[in-house]
Amino acid sequence: MRLIFMGTPEFAVKSLELLHSSKHDVLAVVTSPDKPRGRGRKVSPTAVKQKATELGLTVLQPENLKDEKFVEELKILNPDLIVVVAFRILPEAVFSLPRYGSINLHASLLPDYRGAAPINRVLINGETKTGLTTFFLNKKVDTGDILLKCEVDIGYDDDFKSLHDKLMVEGAELLVDTVDGIESGNLKSQPQNRMIGAAAPKLTSETGLIDWGLPAEKIRNLIRGLSPYPGAYTFFNKKRLIVLKVDVIKENTDKVPGTIIESNPKKGLTVACGQNMLFLKSLKPQGKKMMSSAEFVRGYNVEAGSKLTG
Repeated sequence: MRLIFMGTPEFAVKSLELLHSSKHDVLAVVTSPDKPRGRGRKVSPTAVKQKATELGLTVLQPENLKDEKFVEELKILNPDLIVVVAFRILPEAVFSLPRYGSINLHASLLPDYRGAAPINRVLINGETKTGLTTFFLNKKVDTGDILLKCEVDIGYDDDFKSLHDKLMVEGAELLVDTVDGIESGNLKSQPQNRMIGAAAPKLTSETGLIDWGLPAEKIRNLIRGLSPYPGAYTFFNKKRLIVLKVDVIKENTDKVPGTIIESNPKKGLTVACGQNMLFLKSLKPQGKKMMSSAEFVRGYNVEAGSKLTG
């Protein structure tokens, strides 16, 4: 099978590697243009471009996917299939070009969690299972006919990074199986029900703001769904404080939610919630590196009775 691979972030890298090492022929890789990244804002390539360059593959980086020159380049390559993993929405002129069409790997069990942030949202919602789906692209995002699915358990201590990495590996294998099945003709797609399914909308700054009035378990799920990046956050002395890891303490208090119940320079911080409490394990103060809450107590002279605010 002659393929064009499209993707941008780290999540797509394993899929590119496995497809490249399979019997299929990756004709070219399409990824986003180089742009300023990281704290230093240095112009750098995407994770997918770095891997494609390492593998010696042709890389295309169109600004506009509808650009006639780009579409013509794809026609000249004449792929049998376009494979998409964590990329932009493709125009019909692109996804309908190959003779087998275009497929996408999505990090949820469709039709559940359609949208831009499925890994974050399953954790935020406290799900215990998720998975991956391959499907044919059509005009409406994440609604195409389903090819294969793979279920993945979510551990109690999984956060965004650990679940991302599990799904990245499982997804790459599912994608190769999908391409194999399309080539052999043994894999038949099934339409998905467009009328059902939880949503996975794009994250915003407001998504990560901690509401201490919620039950501790709900706050914990928000934190793990955004850890280590972009991070759930609160404010201490009017400065942003990202909370990265916590444990639920199943004890109630009559203190106002957000009140620091215990501030121990050896143990760390315990905070009141709407129900139960949270022990804060690791934090990232504004402009600083990650630290334990005990280090935070020592460095910022945190007193019991002070408050974390939204």
